[in-house]
Amino acid sequence: MNRRSFMGAAGAMAVGLGLGGTALAARESAALPPPPSGTGKSLEDALRARQSQRAYADRELSDEVLSGLLWAAFGVNRSATGGRTAPSARDRQEIEVHVTRRDGHYLYDAKKHALVKQGGGDIRALTGLQGYVAAAPVNLVYVADMEKAAGSGAEEKLLLAAADTGFISQNVYLYCAVNGLATVVRAMIDTAALAVAMGLAGGRRVMLAQCVGYPKG
Repeated sequence: MNRRSFMGAAGAMAVGLGLGGTALAARESAALPPPPSGTGKSLEDALRARQSQRAYADRELSDEVLSGLLWAAFGVNRSATGGRTAPSARDRQEIEVHVTRRDGHYLYDAKKHALVKQGGGDIRALTGLQGYVAAAPVNLVYVADMEKAAGSGAEEKLLLAAADTGFISQNVYLYCAVNGLATVVRAMIDTAALAVAMGLAGGRRVMLAQCVGYPKG
């Protein structure tokens, strides 16, 4: 794949970009729409536009936009092998992408390209200590299953899981850059409280969180 087609493959702008509300909210879990085909913008365009933003408009992401976002983050881009859009140490694929919204908390199932509902409460405010966090319509939470993580000891496992999380976060940044979305990755989190609110099983660790929405103003 050449660099000019990179962001097209990342599933950028969808038909219906920016429509308010989502049909998914009424269902416990559901398949997402197919990831859209892209804007035709280049990798250089995405890198020039990439930035962190901390103010968000009161505007929901459509299912189509969310579909492209999650596929770009850590979706399956090689169906024959199950390969993903972000690298994973020894292909352990230990990072889970959780989606928190006003209508609940979901786990992204990359193999089915679907969201699986984990809870009905709005826990966005718990995904970070900054005041702007709860205003973002979507907060992604990256969780590492440390039992799956590559590495010969606890320190190496954490290092590799952190690197894998960074790859996914950067994919989100690039997707947002070419779609006019605002995003910022965050580490200021009460991870113990968030893990309880998310009902995370033992061996799973909150790594980072990332706001996504439309820029305010």
